Amino acid sequence: MAGLKATYDIATLQMALVGYQHEREKIDEKIREIQAQLKGKAAAPSVAGERPAVAPKRVLSVAARRRIALAQKKRWAEHRRRKAQAKPEEK
Repeated sequence: MAGLKATYDIATLQMALVGYQHEREKIDEKIREIQAQLKGKAAAPSVAGERPAVAPKRVLSVAARRRIALAQKKRWAEHRRRKAQAKPEEK
């Protein structure tokens, strides 16, 4: 009887696993459809197990990088100025 019980448990677990994997595939498909709708695109039929493509890396123009760098330098200058003003008051 013990061998029959172990076989039954394994078979039950295997069937449950197959069922849950099928449910996961259906859920993943629904998630892809919703994401496509949020992006304003029609949902493309997908192959099970297919991974979504990685979004391309953002490229900043030279002017944009310069504006960001200047803004950061301005913030650090302000930080240092406030730190220098606060230091004499501590003593």
